[in-house]
Amino acid sequence: MLKKVADFVAEYHMLDKQDKVIAGVSGGADSVCLLFMLLGLRESMGFDIVVAHVNHGLRGEDALRDEEYVQKLCTKYGLPCEIHRENVELIAKMRKQSLEEAGRNVRKEAFQKVTVKYGGTKTALAHHKNDNAETLLMNLARGTGLAGLAGIRPAGGNIIRPLLCLTREEIETFLRKQQISYCTDVTNASDHYTRNRVRNHIIPAFIKEVNEKAMFHMADTAEELCRIYEYMKAGTEEYYKEAVKEEEGRLLLCEESYNKIPQVFRGEVFKEMIKNASGKQKDIHRVHIKSLAGLMEKQKGRRVNLPYGLTAKRGYEGIYISKGEKEQKTPDCVKVDFTGGKETKAGNIRLSFEILERNVLPREKTYTKCFDCDIIGKTLTLRTRRPGDYITIDAEGRTQKLKSYFINEKIPQEQRDKIFLLTEGSHVLWVIGYRRGHAYYAGPYTENIVEISINKGEETYARKN
Repeated sequence: MLKKVADFVAEYHMLDKQDKVIAGVSGGADSVCLLFMLLGLRESMGFDIVVAHVNHGLRGEDALRDEEYVQKLCTKYGLPCEIHRENVELIAKMRKQSLEEAGRNVRKEAFQKVTVKYGGTKTALAHHKNDNAETLLMNLARGTGLAGLAGIRPAGGNIIRPLLCLTREEIETFLRKQQISYCTDVTNASDHYTRNRVRNHIIPAFIKEVNEKAMFHMADTAEELCRIYEYMKAGTEEYYKEAVKEEEGRLLLCEESYNKIPQVFRGEVFKEMIKNASGKQKDIHRVHIKSLAGLMEKQKGRRVNLPYGLTAKRGYEGIYISKGEKEQKTPDCVKVDFTGGKETKAGNIRLSFEILERNVLPREKTYTKCFDCDIIGKTLTLRTRRPGDYITIDAEGRTQKLKSYFINEKIPQEQRDKIFLLTEGSHVLWVIGYRRGHAYYAGPYTENIVEISINKGEETYARKN
């Protein structure tokens, strides 16, 4: 059996002679078999082994017995042994998790601490074929995608699972033939945990009522799906690089590139976007992927809410995903009185003005505009948009709704509420940073001109905004 494990380890490039392996050993049959497989592999490969044992504080004297057994085993074979005692029940309550989830997280945290202390390069866990079949069924029943159907990975990051090629029966047969003792966790017979119910009832029913090789077939299918998933993952990374850009702290999925992505990869690209935007990958479900796919077909400006406070918005270029933004309140109007001073402030905008005589040539730029000082109203305001706003678009006095102007200019929905306007009532004289209207145009017969600048002109304002 050691050869079978050695071949499996080699197939997935799990170990090198330079490795320092942190072996998770509970004292049960699976983890004890793992330890002896590692000891056998060490003889030919030469890596180091450190044992990590976690006492969850759930089984009283039985847990202390397991802990003592692991310590004696390590002493016998001259292995460093790190014992971590935790109150998993209390941790589960504090973190609002199930005992299963809290136990997994506590073990993971303990192994990480041992890894840091000893400079570990690999963490070996004792999952086997039966575990893989159970995981496949549980994920399928709860609802999952390809990643969940792929079951337990043989290797990933610094985690390795050398026994994933063995069944529980093979493990117990090996220990019995080698006369190696191990501890039995009586809670494994309890139906309190979901995995135990699948293990004790569902899989036996499949074996008895459907196919005696059902467990083998399910485990083998999970392994095959794992290979397909790895292929899909590599393809997703390539499509992601081509289609997704980071802009101003948010992610943009470009519509043009999205349309070139094969249908089977689109959902995976959406998942990667949510994961990268949130830093998390749990609780990303099919409904979220469908909502994003549907958003791409909707009109500009539509949005959907995603997990972890993310918001997806449909823009002109595609879909933007970012942390949810609070609705911005339109700032109070700031009155502009260029007859009583030289400057007006609104937030980070400083509007300055200067009266020019007729013979002075206007110096218009993107952030400097000129108006007829003799006819312009004296009650101008500096503000963001409001319903009913309009702008004069030509010398004949024709007008256009500001909303239509934004749409025609393809100004993204999320930017429109941030653009400042110089207005007289609902009449927009200047969409700052974009265009001035034709109202109060300073023409060849204008006697006095008012020159209005934002933050002293184009270069300074553009740099700040």
